[in-house]
Amino acid sequence: MDHETIDSDEWDELMRNLEATIPVYDRINRFATLGQVAKWRAAVRARLPGEGDSMTGRVLEVGCGPGSFAEDVAGGELVCLDPSELMLEAARPRVNAKREARGDSPVEFVLGKAEELPFDADSFDGACSLFSFRDWYDKRAGLSEVLRVLRPGAKVVIVDPAKMNRLHGLFGWLWMRVWVGAYARIVCGVSDHPWKWLTKTYVHFGTTRDYVRMLEEVGFVDVRAKVIFPGMATIWEGTKAES
Repeated sequence: MDHETIDSDEWDELMRNLEATIPVYDRINRFATLGQVAKWRAAVRARLPGEGDSMTGRVLEVGCGPGSFAEDVAGGELVCLDPSELMLEAARPRVNAKREARGDSPVEFVLGKAEELPFDADSFDGACSLFSFRDWYDKRAGLSEVLRVLRPGAKVVIVDPAKMNRLHGLFGWLWMRVWVGAYARIVCGVSDHPWKWLTKTYVHFGTTRDYVRMLEEVGFVDVRAKVIFPGMATIWEGTKAES
């Protein structure tokens, strides 16, 4: 692994471990983020096209996992993509039950990878990725694909636990390995728990500046990043230039 790519064998193993987290995903995520994950998801929703608390237009979530973010997205036309059919099976009833109760249209769930988006160019009004960007096997290729499918003037919003520098990365590694790891062992009931792979992807994930630069290099404009409390996550934004 490096801050841009994950080789194919490691990526396959990562996918198997991510699928193993499905039953405890939300519980451990809340613990790992000190309960801040709900605020971070709300911050992403606020950056997507919308009016008030309701989203407008057609928006793509890349790497939707078990639907933790999508279930609270009101309004609009939401498309959720994930490379794992098991993740989609977990997300589909959960998300669509919430949307039906609100009177929203069902989500379109699509099996696919960020690096090979099965959508037409200029077909989305916004895109987002929450805690899955670090799991893309080729982040530069994935960002290029997101840029392709966005309409001119549309924005991508990403949140993930990037590091500000090496020292911050060391503290982050200790947090993930010792504090979160101990809790994951208790919740999962085994010492060789799948959350170890999330620690590994954090170690190889780049810094906030690495991905600001990458977003700019693939063609996004007005790129900005904000490190958010408790310093273990960054929100990136980038816009597709008007043609």
